Parts: sequence; structure tokens; C-alpha cells
Amino acid sequence: MNDENCIFCKIIRKEIPATIVYEDDLVLAFMDAMPINPGHTLVIPKEHEQYISDISAAAAARMFEVARRIDTSIRESGIRCDALSLMLSDGEAASQEVFHTHLHVIPRYEGDGVKHRYPNKPKSLTPAAELSVPAEEIKKNLRGM
Repeated sequence: MNDENCIFCKIIRKEIPATIVYEDDLVLAFMDAMPINPGHTLVIPKEHEQYISDISAAAAARMFEVARRIDTSIRESGIRCDALSLMLSDGEAASQEVFHTHLHVIPRYEGDGVKHRYPNKPKSLTPAAELSVPAEEIKKNLRGM
């Protein structure tokens, strides 16, 4: 299933160009056209879904396996890379801009200026009693996995 107006679906259908680094039946990986750092790669499922929870388990697993292999490839290349960030924004409130699931593989290095900021992060450990309420809500929906 794909969306005729989605830029990533257009890349999958080869209607617009992309610098592809990997493709199989489930996923496509290509260079981000507006990279945070050189080597910034996107891994997308060929299924058009906004949320990772809506793609098949096989496509989700393949996305992360391909990202793992790209991570290794970048580390072994000449691309400047002290570390890598894997980032998947799952919804507009999480800063998702293209509403087709996608995983960023971003080479990182000391002083690259990229910062992940968490303004609401507690300054001390949250008591276990407070963590148990959301934990129980999550566990309810994981039963039967």
C-alpha cells in the first residue's frame, strides 16, 4: 500500500530521484537530502504507514536490521563518525515531518553541534511507585506477545 502524494512513496516508485544505498522487498535506504551530518541515511518500509505500530512486524524488524548494517558500514567507512544516532519520530508531536515511517541513521562526532534536549527531564530519579502506573498501562497491551 502506498500514498500517491507521499514523497517517500514517490521515491519507492522511482518517480523522484534518491541516492539509494540499499533496497529489498520490504525496505529502502537512501541518503537524506538534507543531512544533519555526511552519511545521514533514511531507512523506510515500502509499506506506507505513518506509525511504526502500523507496519508489519517483518518490515519493522528489517528496518532495524538494515539500520544496524548501515551503522556498521558507516563505522568502517571514511565518513567522520565517532558515534551514531538512530532516530524515529512516531507522530507529529514527536517532530515527524514526513508521515511515512522512517528511521534516521545519523553519523555523529564530537562537536557536531547536534543536541537532543529534554526540557522536562527530571533532575533526579523518579520513584518506582510513580513509574509503576504507566508501566502497568503498557504491560496491559503487551500481554499475549
